[in-house]
Amino acid sequence: MDIRETGSGIAVTGVGDFDLPRIFECGQCFRWNADENGVYTGVAFGSAARIEKLGDDILISCTREEFESIWCGYFDLDLDYAAIRRSLCINDYMRTASDFGAGIRILRQDPWEALCSFIISQCNNIPRIKKIIETLCGLYGGRFSALNREFCAFPDAETLSSLSPDDLAPLRCGYRAPYIISAARAVSEGRIDLEALSKGDPETALKTLKSLNGVGDKVANCAVLFGLHMLDAFPVDVWMKKAIRNHCGPDFDPSVFSPYAGIAQQYMFYYERSGASAK
Repeated sequence: MDIRETGSGIAVTGVGDFDLPRIFECGQCFRWNADENGVYTGVAFGSAARIEKLGDDILISCTREEFESIWCGYFDLDLDYAAIRRSLCINDYMRTASDFGAGIRILRQDPWEALCSFIISQCNNIPRIKKIIETLCGLYGGRFSALNREFCAFPDAETLSSLSPDDLAPLRCGYRAPYIISAARAVSEGRIDLEALSKGDPETALKTLKSLNGVGDKVANCAVLFGLHMLDAFPVDVWMKKAIRNHCGPDFDPSVFSPYAGIAQQYMFYYERSGASAK
């Protein structure tokens, strides 16, 4: 990986398996949006950036310090996804699915933001999830200026812990409101220590997160995979149930992909949701 400073930010060359639409549109994050030229703008860890792919270059509108402290880790640039993808090609189906999804990377997201976002995601579609999250950030996230405009950070757990469900009424998130506040209180009071969980094992993390009101298997697995960056977590939703039923058989065990079951899951999910697997 070669990193160099440009007049508008940082250019990174030599990163394999990096496709912006597949990274941002695979359902793992909700605060990135593309313009008509395919340039994405988003917010993470209280910072904003624009990112685009031009040939072999990944261009990020940030300083060298911001790249090293936020974006290099956020995009998991030190992990060789091409090698991992090849290791997951254990049969024809996975070879096809992983080739179709080549370029997906698991973002290293803020654990609290990921947990809260996937609580919101329950029985929801992506446009509505994004709208709810942007409303939440606009109401309770800190404002900051970057890229010649104003952005809102994701509100921390302590801020949300002091709210009531009525305070979240503008979000129109329905039954999810008390779940958001309950989780915020558990995190802000230290009953759920997300940083400590990220340093432990996935089984403990899953069990702990499922102790929260409104957090079941799917939400917990998403929070573990996308927020704690435990790459062996394997979320199962309706799309994954369909993929497993149609392509994996009744005795399927995701441990066959260990320690990268979560990356395999993303290839399967992306392939199934695209409709390509039915062709």
